[in-house]
Amino acid sequence: MNAVRPLTRAILALGSNLGEREGTLMEAVAELVDRPEVRLQNVSPVVTTKPVGGPPGQPDFLNMVIAVDTVLEPLELLEHCQAVELAHHRTREVRWGARTLDVDIITYGDLASADPVLTLPHPRAAERAFVLFPWSLMDPAATLDGKSVAELAAAAPDMAGISHAPGTAGQDA
Repeated sequence: MNAVRPLTRAILALGSNLGEREGTLMEAVAELVDRPEVRLQNVSPVVTTKPVGGPPGQPDFLNMVIAVDTVLEPLELLEHCQAVELAHHRTREVRWGARTLDVDIITYGDLASADPVLTLPHPRAAERAFVLFPWSLMDPAATLDGKSVAELAAAAPDMAGISHAPGTAGQDA
């Protein structure tokens, strides 16, 4: 007899700086929730950001955050996110290098895990305005490790390089 798994709210961050960035993000959102175990709950506006870390000379990113409710276990959700990345020709050649699509699990309910495969909450999320700012626009009351996501975004070193992406879906949130 299979027990029904409870729904868990997860925050996913998406970014793209190669190819048709906006189309890739919109397709990725649809693909991430195109299974019954993952339900879309909220979508942030898309923002334009400067690359953080990685090799110099990369194009700007488009970034966004989504909230999903899922019955998938954390590693199953990670596998699903990586399958969507792969469908968009994501390669992992250079750490923090340019990419067609990046999908990170930022939080999975209240789970705290030091698992090297999937550390939760995401170990660098609290320092990254490219995650925090769109998340704060999507959910102004959001917290990360008990701290306001909006306040963390305002203090993040990369906040100065963020703007609303012109002409992108969801920018009026």
